[in-house]
Formats: sequence, structure tokens, C-alpha cells
Amino acid sequence: MTTTLITGANKDLGFETARRLIAAGQTVYIGSRDAERGRRAAGQLGARMVQLDVTDDASVAAAAKAIGADGGLDVLINNAGIEERGADNSVIGAADVTADMVRHTFETNVFGTVRVLHAFLPLLERSEVPVVVNVSSGLASLTRLTTPGAPSYAYPGVAYPASKTAVNVITVQYAKAFPNMRINAVEPGFTKTDLNGNTGVQTVEQGAEIIVRMAQVGPDGPTGGYFDAEGTLPW
Repeated sequence: MTTTLITGANKDLGFETARRLIAAGQTVYIGSRDAERGRRAAGQLGARMVQLDVTDDASVAAAAKAIGADGGLDVLINNAGIEERGADNSVIGAADVTADMVRHTFETNVFGTVRVLHAFLPLLERSEVPVVVNVSSGLASLTRLTTPGAPSYAYPGVAYPASKTAVNVITVQYAKAFPNMRINAVEPGFTKTDLNGNTGVQTVEQGAEIIVRMAQVGPDGPTGGYFDAEGTLPW
């Protein structure tokens, strides 16, 4: 049976992804910074829970040790993420963003992804069909950000797209370094979640589609790619 860990999975896209993968027969660990929320989510889904704060070395190391002791890991979904927004839920643009805001965003979205990858690579290397899905964003596409008329072009924020572009680079470099693994970045689409104050235009069911699909790729599937539900995205 395939065993999967999803970070930030006690709600929204992570929760829906867990639900779908459990329905497909996988054993799923809900990674949650808040242990109580994680336990509630796991109870609802029939999942396992592991306390996991992607910004904390000790927390990530303890989670890797616990999952390793339980039998190992086949699929890692780096879903935990944050977006800097103002008190009125507006995106913080270039005129107002500070280095501290960018650092805070990168701590979860970029450093957290690397921290979790580093800790769980030994378990993934023992799997027969190791898969990594890094949840990116359409805002990570420099092509889209620089194409007038594209939806991403009008987005004013700096920290979030910069962090997700970094996630894409991480995806490419890890995929080259570990050719036996399937490591891809995905764009769920503008989904109604707490991340964006539920301003998205699609449901979590729609957003989870590409995450679930790429979590189940076989050994002959793509790696080092960047995808949404419709196909390959431009870098």
C-alpha cells in the first residue's frame, strides 16, 4: 500500500487531497502544525496524524522519525504555504513589501519545502515508487507574470510569486539529482482557501485535481515538470 504525507493538510487543498487519496486506497498522514486540528482532520478522514511545523527543524525531524518507524514513505506532498496579506486581506504590493515580509513567506514556502525534502529523502529513497509533489502556483511562471493580458500579469504581490518561483527551481534541481523519483510542481488554480481569504474562483475539489493526479504518477511518469489540470505550464 502507498503511504503519503501531506504537509498543511488539516484544511482546504491538503484536506481534500488527503480525502481523495484515502479513497484511492492510500495510507495518508495529515501533517499539521496544530496537533489538535490535525487530530480532528485525521479523525474525519480516517487518516493518520503527525505534528509537523515546516518552519521548525526539530518538528520536521521528529515527524520523519515517526513515519519511518511506522514503515516508511512513498509520496511526499509539500502543500503547506502562506501568502502575505494586509489587515484588509489585500495583497501587499511592491511599494509596501518589506524584507521581513519576504523572509517570512520564504520561511514556509521555500525553506520549509527544502527542510521537509531533506528530512524525508532517506525514507523516499527506500520506496519502490517515490513521488514528490510540490504545490506551486501559476504566479510562479515568469512567462505569465510578464505577458500583458495574462491573469498573473495584474497580480501586484512580490513575496508569494517569488517564493513559488523558487519552489519551481527546487523542483527542477531535485528532479535532476534524484532521477529515480518523480518530482513535480503543480498549480492548483485560484482556489477558495484560507490562504487567499476565500477569494478564489474554484472549489477545493477542483484545485486538488492536479495534486491528486501527480501524487499517483508511476515510475514512467513525468519528472521535473510544472503542471496544472490542463497540462504543462510555461516557466
